Amino acid sequence: MNRLHSLLLIVLLVAPLGCSKSGPTASSGTSDKRGDKPHVAYITNGVASFWVIGEAGAKAAGKEVDAEVTVLMPSEGLSDQKRMVEDMITKGVDGIAISPIDSENQKGLLNKAAKYTKLITQDSDAPGSDRIAYIGMDNYLAGRMCGELLEIALPEGGKVAIFAGRLEQDNAKRRRQGLIDQILGRSQDDSRIDPTDERIKEGKWDIVGTYTDQFDRAQGKANAEDAMSRHPDLAGMVGLFAFNPPLILEALKQADKLGEIKVVGFDEADETLQAIKEGHMYGTVVQNPFEYGRQSVLVLAGIVRGKSLDELGFGKNKFMDIPARKIRQDNVDEFWTELKANLGQ
Repeated sequence: MNRLHSLLLIVLLVAPLGCSKSGPTASSGTSDKRGDKPHVAYITNGVASFWVIGEAGAKAAGKEVDAEVTVLMPSEGLSDQKRMVEDMITKGVDGIAISPIDSENQKGLLNKAAKYTKLITQDSDAPGSDRIAYIGMDNYLAGRMCGELLEIALPEGGKVAIFAGRLEQDNAKRRRQGLIDQILGRSQDDSRIDPTDERIKEGKWDIVGTYTDQFDRAQGKANAEDAMSRHPDLAGMVGLFAFNPPLILEALKQADKLGEIKVVGFDEADETLQAIKEGHMYGTVVQNPFEYGRQSVLVLAGIVRGKSLDELGFGKNKFMDIPARKIRQDNVDEFWTELKANLGQ
C-alpha cells in the first residue's frame, strides 16, 4: 500500500468521528422519537403544595406514555429557575414545560430553550416568547370568578386587600386585573392594567393595596398583619397564590378575626379547603394542577414523537384550556375527595 492510499484510509476511518456532536444543538422541529423514550422536564415557579399536585400529574403521565420525567421546583426565585432551565438544556432533554416567574424579563432564556428543545408554558404563559403552546386556564377570567365570590361574600362592598407571591408573573397580573374589573363592574378587557402601587376607590369598593411577598412565607403573613393593622375596618382579603389564603387565615386566627374579615382566594391547599368547610373562608377558585402536570408531559411526549398541536387538543391560539372552578361549602367535600383520589390518598 503506497503512502497516498494509506492517507486516504486514515481519513475514511477518522471522518465519522468528526460528525459527533457535543453540547446542545438547535432543534429543527422535525425530530422523530417514536421508538425512543423521551426525557422531559416539568419546571414550576416555586415550591408549594400546588406544585406537589402538579408533580403527581406529571409523573402519572410519564408512566402513561413511557416518558422519563424530571420535576424541578425553584426555591430561590428567578436565578434558581434560570439555572434549572440551562441545566436541562445542557443535559439535552427533549422538552421543557415551565411556569415562567417573569415572562417579560425571561424572554431571552425562554427563546434559548425553545431553540434547543421543545418548550411549552403551563400555569403561567409567556405569550411573547417562542414557546410552542400554553397549558392552563384563562387567568383573567379566573380573576373575575374570584371577584364573583367576593361580591357574594361582601354584598355591601368595603375595604379589600389583595395578596400575591409576585406580580411579575403573567398569571398574577391577569388574576388581579380580572378581580378588580369584576367587583368594579367593568366590561371584560384583559389588556387593562391598573397600577399596582395605588389605592383604588370606586363605588362601594376600596381596594386598599396589593401586597407581594416573593414566596417568603414569613413576609406573606406579615403582609396580612400589616393590612389589618393599617385598616381596622378591613372587610375582605384576597389571596391570589396557593399559599396566600393559609397565611391570611393564620394571621386572622391570631388576631381573633376569623369569620369577621371575609376571605376568598385561589387554589386548593388543605388549610384553604378546611377553612371553607368550617366557614372561616368564603370560597376559592381552583385550577387543576394535576392536569397541568399530566397534560404537559402528554403534550411534550406527543410533540417529540411527531404529533401536531391539533392532534394533541390545541386550538388555533395554541392554548389548551383547563377551566377553573369555584369551590364553596356546598361542593368542597366533593372536590376534596376528587383531589385526594388524584394524589392516590
